[in-house]
Amino acid sequence: MSVAVSVLLPARDAADTIDAAIESVLAQTFGDFELLAIDDGSRDETRARLDAWVRRDGRVRVWSTGGVGLVGALNEGLSKARGALVARMDADDVSLPDRFRRSIERLHDDASLAGVGTGVEIVRADRPPSPALVAYGKWLSSLTTPERLFADRLIESPLCHPSVTLRRAAIDRVGGWRDGPFPEDWDLWLRLLESGERLVCLPQVLHRWTDHERRLTRTDARYRQSGHTALRADVLARRLAGQPIGIWGAGERGITLAKALLARGARVERFIDVNPRKLGQRIHGARVVWPDDLLPPGAEHVIAAVGASGARAEIRAFLESRGFVETEHYTCAA
Repeated sequence: MSVAVSVLLPARDAADTIDAAIESVLAQTFGDFELLAIDDGSRDETRARLDAWVRRDGRVRVWSTGGVGLVGALNEGLSKARGALVARMDADDVSLPDRFRRSIERLHDDASLAGVGTGVEIVRADRPPSPALVAYGKWLSSLTTPERLFADRLIESPLCHPSVTLRRAAIDRVGGWRDGPFPEDWDLWLRLLESGERLVCLPQVLHRWTDHERRLTRTDARYRQSGHTALRADVLARRLAGQPIGIWGAGERGITLAKALLARGARVERFIDVNPRKLGQRIHGARVVWPDDLLPPGAEHVIAAVGASGARAEIRAFLESRGFVETEHYTCAA
């Protein structure tokens, strides 16, 4: 029996939160879906709670993997999905009632979109979420056009993974989720975008995203900054192969990214920085110059790799005042 949407919900040791997560899915105003719950090696009562939901609602299907990890569980669920659309859900989150309806409406209205995420409310049970996470959630909600999301794709992961709804065909075209020393969600978004697919974030807050100390983004080595740098460098080295590159930012972020790019054969020829003490220095063989020494648009591709608050907006304004066009002449990567 076909359904419109297959919801993938991996869970491991989630007995304390799984009921609220499933309740929020089953309470959606759009009801033509199946909920595929994957018990990925739980040692608590997660499987028993999932089995109870199977008895209560025929849309719930459950099986166990024995503990293959998030990527393995997602791809296992994908192999059993019957919907043309695939929605993600986490075992410790809550989706608001209109999430599926609004996401599916946007996908139906724009056939060019491979997927949509939603605005998120970030919550913690023990204390308010960090200002950095709040800022991240606000940034996600600003990516309301495919063009803006594409331009910002190398700053951070541009979609909240458990809030997304994707076309199954698009996931299949890029080979599903991939395991490696990097965030599996950001890797998927980048592979989709680099293959020509379009993604967007709905501005409405339709998902409640739970932060806690046990989250994989805090405990798993794949989510360290080294993995983020590798993803950025992989994309940039492929896109800019053979082109001269200027890195705006001779601080830690810029130098780390430059090193990763050089390791991939990219032509990092200059650093641009506003710190007068760095001017004239050479870093990995590349000279540090002042912004006024920028070459004309197209002579080199500028990568903005400065993480200080407000710096990205200032760099964008400066470059655009000089005739630089984002994604064509420069890219923000921090």
